[in-house]
Amino acid sequence: MPDHQPNNPLHGVTLEQIVTYLVDELGWEEMAARVNINCFKSDPSVKSSLKFLRKTPWAREKVERLYIATRNRSNPWGQS
Repeated sequence: MPDHQPNNPLHGVTLEQIVTYLVDELGWEEMAARVNINCFKSDPSVKSSLKFLRKTPWAREKVERLYIATRNRSNPWGQS
């Protein structure tokens, strides 16, 4: 079975890449406003966010959806 997933926007993207992209695009304050979790509000860092998101599936799912929405907004035709 091939490892290629052309319809999966998260394929090949690590959680660290997602968080870093969102910080660069939105900043911690906007991320906290959109996904209400303390690791984005109180002394935020990529490392602490990754630790929390890896243990908390519901929060990771929200961050992944925010990433997809943000990528689609900045690139409405879905091109890389």
